[in-house]
Amino acid sequence: MRVFKERSYEVVSLDRTKVDISDPASVEKILATEDPGNVVNAAAYNQVDVAENEPLPAFMANGFAVRNLAMACRQIDARFVHFSTDYVFDGAAGRPYTEDDAPHPLSVYAKSKLAGERAALERCRRAYVIRVCGLYGVARSATAGRTNFVETMLSAADAGQALRVVRDQVLAPSYTLDVAPKVWRVLARGAPGIYHLTNAGQTSFYDFAREIFRLSGLAPSLAPVTAAEYGARARRPPYSVLARTRLAALGEDDLRPWPSALAAYLRERVTGASAPAGS
Repeated sequence: MRVFKERSYEVVSLDRTKVDISDPASVEKILATEDPGNVVNAAAYNQVDVAENEPLPAFMANGFAVRNLAMACRQIDARFVHFSTDYVFDGAAGRPYTEDDAPHPLSVYAKSKLAGERAALERCRRAYVIRVCGLYGVARSATAGRTNFVETMLSAADAGQALRVVRDQVLAPSYTLDVAPKVWRVLARGAPGIYHLTNAGQTSFYDFAREIFRLSGLAPSLAPVTAAEYGARARRPPYSVLARTRLAALGEDDLRPWPSALAAYLRERVTGASAPAGS
C-alpha cells in the first residue's frame, strides 16, 4: 500500500472486516462497489508445517479464495495480482527455476499455492502471478503471533536461545520494500502471466542467519543442521532460487543483492527510514 500510494495510485485497503475472500458473494459485492482497475491479493495461509494436518484452511485461503477473486476480477475486467511461492518447486533441479519450469510441490502448503496459481490464470485473463521467496518486511504478518525469519532470529538471540538453523536449503531472501516497486513496474510494462521476483543472489537459511547476526552485531549460539536433523513436519525444496527471466525481458531485473537488502531492512526497523534500492 505504501509503495503504490507513492506512485499516485488511489489505494483502497480491504481487510477481513470488509471482505471475506472465501465467500464469492462477498468478493463480488465489494469489487463491484469499488470497481478497481487493479486488485492485489496479499492474503495467504502460510503456516507451512501446520498445513500438513490442516489442509482445508490452506486450500481455502490459497486456492478457493483466489478463484473467487479471479472470477470477480474477470467480471469487472480488472487486472489481478496474486502472490505465489518458490515452494511450488521440489528443488531437484539444483539450478534457478524459470517461470516456464514445471512445478512439483512437496507439501500441502505448496500444493495449495499451486492451486491458487492455476485458479488465478484460468479464471482471469488479466492475472499476474508473482512468485516470491523468503519475504521479510516491517509490516510482518497479519496473523497473530506470526513474524518473519529475520525477526525470529533476532528475538531468539535477544532471549539467549541456542539456535539450530538448516544449512541444506538454499533460497533468495527478499525484502518487501524491494519487491513492491517491481510489482508496480510489472503492471506498468508487462503482459499477464507468471513472474519471479526476488532480491539477487542466493544463500542457505544458516548463512542467512549468520549475516543477520553479523550485521546486527550479535553472536548467539548458532549451529548448522540438515533438514533431516531439524525434522520439520512439511517437506521443503532443498534449492528454490527463482530465475527472474521475465523480469529481465522487461529490463527490470536490477534488484539489489540480498545482503544489501537485509542491511537496509535492519536500518529501517531501527530508524523507521526506508528507501527501496534505486529510488
